[in-house]
Amino acid sequence: MRDTLLPFSLPAIGNDDIAEVVAALRSGWITTGPRAQAFEQEFAKFVGADSALALNSGTAALHVALATLGVGPGDVVITSDITFCSGVHVIEQTGARSVVVDVEPDTLNIDPAQVEKAAAMLRAGERLAAIIPVDLHGHPCDRAALIGIARKYGCALVEDAAHAFPAKYRGHPIGEAEDAGIPVLTAFSFYATKNLTTGEGGMLTGAAETIDDARVWSLHGISADAWRRQGRRAWAYEVTRPGFKYNMPDIQAAMGIAQLPRVASFASRREEIARRYNEAFAHFEELRVPAHRPDVEHAWHIYALRVDDTCISRDQFIEELFARNIAASVHFIPVHLHRYYREKYGWSGSDFPVAGREWERLVSLPIYPAMSDADVGDVIEAVSGIVTANRKAAAGYAASRA
Repeated sequence: MRDTLLPFSLPAIGNDDIAEVVAALRSGWITTGPRAQAFEQEFAKFVGADSALALNSGTAALHVALATLGVGPGDVVITSDITFCSGVHVIEQTGARSVVVDVEPDTLNIDPAQVEKAAAMLRAGERLAAIIPVDLHGHPCDRAALIGIARKYGCALVEDAAHAFPAKYRGHPIGEAEDAGIPVLTAFSFYATKNLTTGEGGMLTGAAETIDDARVWSLHGISADAWRRQGRRAWAYEVTRPGFKYNMPDIQAAMGIAQLPRVASFASRREEIARRYNEAFAHFEELRVPAHRPDVEHAWHIYALRVDDTCISRDQFIEELFARNIAASVHFIPVHLHRYYREKYGWSGSDFPVAGREWERLVSLPIYPAMSDADVGDVIEAVSGIVTANRKAAAGYAASRA
């Protein structure tokens, strides 16, 4: 057993990141400026987007997207039951009605059939404004099916790709420009645990005209930011809408610029760890390794194992991992279980049979580039040992009852 705790996640911070941040500090321009602009351009090129807007979080990217689309009271936005709470908070903050639907049994991504069902059951006078699918754990959602539904109902698709950089769907990078006949926007997160980090941060990609509009929303609704207002009349600006304070400063963008060239190596290491986990755990009938459909390239942001509760409860499994100095987590507690949403909408587990069943089996294991081969081996040994020990205990109990 390990002598020290293996953290659930650690950022991959290198000397290039530090040097770029120091250069930003020494430049005299630390808020949104030339580095934020450069990061936007480089990121857009990397994913093949028309345009990109750097923001201070992935949540901000989702909120700005909805504001730019004009989502508000009388509108409905459909999203997944298994998502981080902020993905539903942003809908509530627009005044629209949140409609949460169940997930697919394999990927745990939003189920297009449930989206179609919900879209056909709107209340009188309501408009379906957007669908927010989540690329859960780094596995892209069924984009083709969801875009087809969005076209049918004339709504936008705002893809929550907080876990999905640099994933691909049918050979195309998530965030790539697409002529779908509807507005398509993609929101990324660069939080400390993400595959690329700026400490805190996010990015919104989409059509250039839409991103130009989103840029104004992202900084108080002012027609131009400080970098673009330099000169004798730098004090002059005009407020065109009641915007937010969501801009990404250059200090954060500096990290993004330095990390972007290393994303391929980060992704390769995550994939290698996932492969080792899959090989080690696939033969345990008490465990279910993550789904990976053949038409996608998984980002492996989260390695979400599912544990058969006839062997051991998920909570006890995590406790036993911790006792072996392995930190683990759960991604995510379904939206319908959170008190605010449960009380406001009256949702219950029977409304979400797949999410309600599967989340209780989820265990997120450490998976990040800074892990050594020995660290990976320690996780495999701990998981295998827990399953084997509890299998023997269950067999002994069954024999005593015979």
